[in-house]
Amino acid sequence: MPLYSFEGRSPVVHPNAFVAPTASLVGDVTVEAGASVWYGAVIRADYAPVIVRAGANVQDGAVLHGPPNTPTEVGRGATVAHLCVVHGAILGEECLVANGSTVLDGARIGARSMIAAHSLVAANADIPEGVLAAGSPAVVKRALEGTPAEFWVKMNPSAYAALAQRHRVGIEELT
Repeated sequence: MPLYSFEGRSPVVHPNAFVAPTASLVGDVTVEAGASVWYGAVIRADYAPVIVRAGANVQDGAVLHGPPNTPTEVGRGATVAHLCVVHGAILGEECLVANGSTVLDGARIGARSMIAAHSLVAANADIPEGVLAAGSPAVVKRALEGTPAEFWVKMNPSAYAALAQRHRVGIEELT
C-alpha cells in the first residue's frame, strides 16, 4: 500500500485495518482498528488530519481531503461509498454516504443517516441523525427508519468489515 510522509507527518494504520495495495495515504492520516480503505481510494492529509474511525470503510475511488485547519473524520462504522468526495467534513457513526456523493467543508452528517447516491452536501450543512438526505444541495427527505435505505445503513458496517478481512488474506498480485 502506498503510504507517504509529508512534512514530517506520516499515516498511521492499525495492524488489523485493511488498506488496499492501490489506495494512497499521504500525511496526517489515521486508519483505526477494523477500518478499511479500498482500491484506488486517496486520503491526502496535508492541510489537516484525516481520521478513519474503527470499523469505517472508504470504498473504491473515494477521495478524502480538507482545507487548512479543517479535519476530516469518518465516524466509527461509517461508509464512504464508491467514487465519493469528502472534503473537510465530519461523518457520524454508521452513516452512509452513497456512491458518487460529495460532502463539502464543514458539513456534518448525523449518526446512522444516509446521503443518497450522487448527492451534494453543501459546505456547513448539518444533516441530523437517522435521516435520508438527497439532492443537490442535499436536503432531508424523511426519517430513515422503515425505508429500504435503512437496510444498507444497518448492513454495510458488518458486511464491509467481513469483506475487508477476506481481502487481507485473499488477494494475490498476479505478475
